[in-house]
Amino acid sequence: MIEFVPIADIAPDLVEQLLDRAFGADRHLRTAYQIRAGVAAIPELSFAAMESGALVGTIQCWPIRFEGDDGNDVPMIQLGPVAVEPARQQGGIGRALTAHALDSAEAAGLAEAITLIGDPEYYGRFFGFDASRTAQWRIPGPVERHRLLARGRAVPEGAGLLGPRITVLA
Repeated sequence: MIEFVPIADIAPDLVEQLLDRAFGADRHLRTAYQIRAGVAAIPELSFAAMESGALVGTIQCWPIRFEGDDGNDVPMIQLGPVAVEPARQQGGIGRALTAHALDSAEAAGLAEAITLIGDPEYYGRFFGFDASRTAQWRIPGPVERHRLLARGRAVPEGAGLLGPRITVLA
C-alpha cells in the first residue's frame, strides 16, 4: 500500500537519486528547473510515496511568480517534477501524488494559480490543466508551447515572465 509522507522526511540524496533515475542526470538543464532557480520547494505541498519502506515516487511544488508586462505580479505554484521509480511507472503512483499535492494546495488556499510543463492530454484529462492562458508567457528556456499548462482562477492570460518567487509564503 502506498503511503504519502512529507518529502522533508526523506533523505535528500534518495530523492535526487530517484529524480536521476526517472529523468536522467541532465535534468537540471530543463526549463522547469530554470523557472524555479534559487528557491526551495514548498514543504506543505511536496511529498514522497513510500511502499513497504521504499521510496517509489516524489512530487515537489515550488513558489514562482508571473511578472506581467502590465505590472501585474501574480504569485503562482509550479507543480513538478513528478518522479516515479521507472519500474513502477504506469501504475498510478504519479497520478495519486499529483492529486495529493493538488488537494493539499486546495486545503492550504494555494490552488489559485498552478502551472507545470507536461503532457496536455494527461494533465488536462485528470487534473484540468490547459494551455489556454499561457500563450504569451515568457520563460527562461525552451518549451513546446502546448506543454506549458496552468489551472486556477488567478492564472494570468497576458504577456509576462515566469520566474522564481523569492519571498516566503504567508
